[in-house]
Amino acid sequence: MKKWVLTSFLSVICYISAFGAQYKEVHDIPYTQNTDAYSKERCKLDVYYPVDLKNVPVVVWFHGGGLTGGGKFIPAELKDRGMAVVAVNYRLLPKADLAEVIDDAAAAVAWTLKNASLYGGDPAKVVVSGHSAGGYLTSMVGLDKKYLAKYGADADSLAALMPLSGQVITHFAQRKNKGMGELQPLIDETAPLYHVRPDCPPYVIVTGDREEELFGRYEENAYMWRMMKLVGHPDVTIYELDGHNHGDMVGPGLTIICKNIDRLLRK
Repeated sequence: MKKWVLTSFLSVICYISAFGAQYKEVHDIPYTQNTDAYSKERCKLDVYYPVDLKNVPVVVWFHGGGLTGGGKFIPAELKDRGMAVVAVNYRLLPKADLAEVIDDAAAAVAWTLKNASLYGGDPAKVVVSGHSAGGYLTSMVGLDKKYLAKYGADADSLAALMPLSGQVITHFAQRKNKGMGELQPLIDETAPLYHVRPDCPPYVIVTGDREEELFGRYEENAYMWRMMKLVGHPDVTIYELDGHNHGDMVGPGLTIICKNIDRLLRK
């Protein structure tokens, strides 16, 4: 049973896990240098971290919501596992444009690489993950190197990219902005698939059941997996969660994420 202690002045939540490790949560840390009101409102993150452990893996977690909604949270499946978790809010369409949304994701990852050690994390063990729109952002910041390069960071320094049911063709919200339907495909430079390359970090793809997923999401990710294999990527994996739809695949998907973090970072 977890014991909670709330310190309101610092917005810090501290608890002792059932396994004896102590964790804290710090809320609403700004990560952007933008000064406009919307950036100040949305560009904040929460950090969940073990107090007494050092050099642990760090997961940057991007929420879903179709790039038009949603909010940051620490997934229960990532807690109490000897890891730090950084949960990120980012600007949303249509108040921001797509380039600004991806830029926010990159700024948050760059912040994590710079500050991971302050929370017991190892900057060499930063994994980027997220569900749906968050999976899309995961792939964009990890595959198109220009976004992190803007912040003096190298996308290839990330330990892994682990999207859950992420769009890899041009995102449907962006296609809608162009007057296109949800089932009309497009691959342009805002599509992760456009940036397939063999030298990106290990890439772990998880989707729901192909018969229950959203808009052919399994099939587009299967094509992404195949193209990554064809260009010679040495560590790309895809998982299909039978019987799980786009929404309820998150819990079992995160179990797969944790197993792959163990495989890659706890050797």
